[in-house]
Amino acid sequence: MDEFGLLTAIPTGITAFLATNLDDILILLLFFTQTDLSFRRRQIVAGQYLGFLALIIISLPGFLGGLLLPRPWIGLLGLVPILIGLNRLLVGNGDESDENSEAVITSALNPADNSNNLNNLKLKIPLGGIFTAQTYSVAAITFANGGDNVGIYLPLFANSSWQSLTIILGIFFLLVGLWCYVAYQLTKVKIMADYITRYGDVIIPFVLIILGALIIFDSHTLDHQSLVVLILITIAVYLANFSSPHLSC
Repeated sequence: MDEFGLLTAIPTGITAFLATNLDDILILLLFFTQTDLSFRRRQIVAGQYLGFLALIIISLPGFLGGLLLPRPWIGLLGLVPILIGLNRLLVGNGDESDENSEAVITSALNPADNSNNLNNLKLKIPLGGIFTAQTYSVAAITFANGGDNVGIYLPLFANSSWQSLTIILGIFFLLVGLWCYVAYQLTKVKIMADYITRYGDVIIPFVLIILGALIIFDSHTLDHQSLVVLILITIAVYLANFSSPHLSC
């Protein structure tokens, strides 16, 4: 017998979403204050939906009564925002001395420098202006920030019928759009928008690093020595790869 009837599916879906996505408001708010010619609002929304869809997909095995990943391994997803944060902290955002390290991204995403290639890309690839490297970066952060989502969605889906699962998923995807809208509207609050716009480039790397650390900590990943070693090796390799080009210059 389905424990979540059709009448309770709506409040259940809303409660589950709010319980697992409150922290996304800050991340989305920071994203929306960073928009420019190469980073559009539609890319943030698309990235948020892509990342959330990935979380739903890996949570669906719970509907069949199984688990896809142990929670400590899910905690390894915290490495994604940590590495992105380190990159933004070490490389910076728009610093002229770091043009070489960001040349590939700039040439691919900057329409002013690459208008012909961009026009050709739009002709060849449907929605080419939406699904870009920036979009996938947003999706990666959304996915990495969803370790707690998976832990809640797995048992929730396991106790749902096809009908209630459909309602819950529908509510989830509606609320993702609402979340993006609320975050965007918050950027219009002058005091908040000015503060975040002014200090966003400084704040974002630390927010991402702290976010990744919290994901790892909350998932009890640090309780497993082998996973701790894997985390340290990954960060060390990244830092070594980052420092090598600078040392060779």
